[in-house]
Amino acid sequence: MDKANRPHTAIPLEVVTKVPVRRLALDRLNPRLFLSGAEPTEVEIIARLYRSEDLSELLQSIAANGYLDIEPLVVLKEEENLTVLEGNRRLAAIRLFEEPDLPVQIRRQTGLKVTIPSLPEEFRGTLQEVSVYRVESREDARAFIGFKHINGAARWESYAKAKYAADWYKRGGTSLEVIASQIGDRHDTIKRMVNAIYVLEQAERAGIFHLSDRVSPRFNFSHLYTALSRSTYMRFLGLKEAWTRFHPEPDPVPQEKLESLGKVLRWLYGSKEEGVDPVIHSQNPDIRLLGEVLESPEALLILKGSGSLTEAHLSTVPANQMFLESLVRARREVREASNNLRGFDGQDQALIGIAEDISETAQAMLARMIRKMKDVEADEA
Repeated sequence: MDKANRPHTAIPLEVVTKVPVRRLALDRLNPRLFLSGAEPTEVEIIARLYRSEDLSELLQSIAANGYLDIEPLVVLKEEENLTVLEGNRRLAAIRLFEEPDLPVQIRRQTGLKVTIPSLPEEFRGTLQEVSVYRVESREDARAFIGFKHINGAARWESYAKAKYAADWYKRGGTSLEVIASQIGDRHDTIKRMVNAIYVLEQAERAGIFHLSDRVSPRFNFSHLYTALSRSTYMRFLGLKEAWTRFHPEPDPVPQEKLESLGKVLRWLYGSKEEGVDPVIHSQNPDIRLLGEVLESPEALLILKGSGSLTEAHLSTVPANQMFLESLVRARREVREASNNLRGFDGQDQALIGIAEDISETAQAMLARMIRKMKDVEADEA
């Protein structure tokens, strides 16, 4: 039997071996492919990798140099396939070169236009066989893959990291302390991430939020696990104080708070179906501002009506603090204008009018402040 047709059992465990590319299958459980609902097709997987994993750069590299078979793909025998646990991006690139109809299928099914560079004929042979390293189970590959993609050179985005750690934890038998140490991350960070995965999965099961409904193509998972670590969000969602210090458990949000969870997720990520944009645009300081809004019924009403986090948060700031900040800001602006007075050529009468208006407003404000101060002194006398 020739090498191209030998059975999987002939591919030794934990030994680097060359195999034909046609015997390899993409991993539908790959944690970076957070496609909700039905199991993704290989066309959807490749489209997802092309969108988010710089696959175009790898295609250009292969077109310029051929496939450089330096690092083996980590594979697992599953039924008749060798599933690629590590190296899906490389396999997807090879598939795009080898299957001319694949870009057409991707365009038809996902609307994504995939551009394939021209591959010199002398490099075509480098795509026929690749080196693989076969493991007996997913668990055998977890520590290596986790470290590489969570803290190594080929880092995954935060959701993929969290999903990987959560799936490992759910299998049982391994504590989060061990998982964190094996993938080279801090225990408290992994615990926060896995707890946030449990919250997200609870929301999806309850039908109050779906990843596919978010407004932005990019999923900023860090918004969620950062928010859930703040006491303002904990109180709003009925979570125990410092709950992320405990071991993750399914359905952490109380049933009566699920509606509140749906609101928080829509404020974080928006909803295409409801035509709602997210109010979080920058993790700092927006996560903090939204948390403070959650503590104020008045601010929540304003947020619901206007969709403006800035406007809603203003209602949470005490009037004296707003006045102080405005006064300091006004002084700073006037001083800056004074420092730039050389830019006034003495001819624009409109600028004189603006300066007079500023002066009159400042004098009127000062007079009202002095009257209030005298009234307070009189009341205390």
